[in-house]
Amino acid sequence: MEDAHDLISRMHQASYHENQPVSAEKQEKPFPQYLDNVSNESGLIFLPDCSGFIPQHNDLLDVIIKRRSLRRYDESVEMSLEELSYLLKYTQGVREIDEKRSLTIRFVPSAGSRHPFETFVLVQRVAGLTQGLYRYIAQRHALEVFDLAFEAIQKAHESVYKQKQVITSAVTFFWAANVYRTSWRYSTRAYRYMNLDAGHVCQNLYLCAESIDYGVCAIAAFDDHLTNQLFNLDEVKRFMVYAASVGKKIPQA
Repeated sequence: MEDAHDLISRMHQASYHENQPVSAEKQEKPFPQYLDNVSNESGLIFLPDCSGFIPQHNDLLDVIIKRRSLRRYDESVEMSLEELSYLLKYTQGVREIDEKRSLTIRFVPSAGSRHPFETFVLVQRVAGLTQGLYRYIAQRHALEVFDLAFEAIQKAHESVYKQKQVITSAVTFFWAANVYRTSWRYSTRAYRYMNLDAGHVCQNLYLCAESIDYGVCAIAAFDDHLTNQLFNLDEVKRFMVYAASVGKKIPQA
């Protein structure tokens, strides 16, 4: 049996430029869908405009210095819808749609501006929202109900091995990769780029959350099969990459 280093090396070398299959772009295959589809237009929950939102802490250096991963949250505090809007906008919100080139410009970098991620949120304590799973429609800055059943919340907890920070969070973000958005141009190199992109997104979440006295804990330990099943992902063209819990910081004594 190969050890971890051998497996990692083989996977890494498969994405070397000289080992890549010809990209779909060069084969003139169909252009990827670059905007999220909307299942029910009339059912969208439009988020508040947060363009004028000013966080309590807006000194960038101070926010960077104070940023930590936090696993304990104040469960008595409900996140406001404006705060959730702020976090969603600056992690995966759309700044501009370039229809000529069929791509989006967002608030995080992404290889070739492919932005392969779909954002799902487990809502547990947000003012005005029923507990459950939602999907963020970035180009509309709106939420789409995904599953409000209590069983779906339980499955979300189980999919991350019932980590306490998810169970006690106000919101937990789940980021799923739509692989073809990136692989269309970059072939197998896309696997590297998607993971780099995920880091950019999560770091913005950390910094934005810190600016409003919320804590974040990035999560890569999840049951791939359960998580993919929960969000109806096929594990080939779409699969879960990253997650992060968010909750209000516990006041210091």
